[in-house]
Amino acid sequence: MSRLTLDDLLDQLEQARQMAIEERKPTAMIQATATMAKLTGYDRPQLKDVNADAVQTISNLMNELANDDQLLTQRISHAKDEY
Repeated sequence: MSRLTLDDLLDQLEQARQMAIEERKPTAMIQATATMAKLTGYDRPQLKDVNADAVQTISNLMNELANDDQLLTQRISHAKDEY
């Protein structure tokens, strides 16, 4: 018994897509293309690699602002200039 590989499945879907194009069946073509996207992961949004240590929580930001009046004034001024 042979196992199907991802390449085998993609080849079969491409054949089905080409048949759908030739037979002017856009729904079948779209379905084959969508299935190919699912198999290859292109149907999901790409996530950015984020360094968790670089992410500042709102709680930490609020504590930082509360402990530094000058920093708070600078950030408020910056926010006013930006918006």
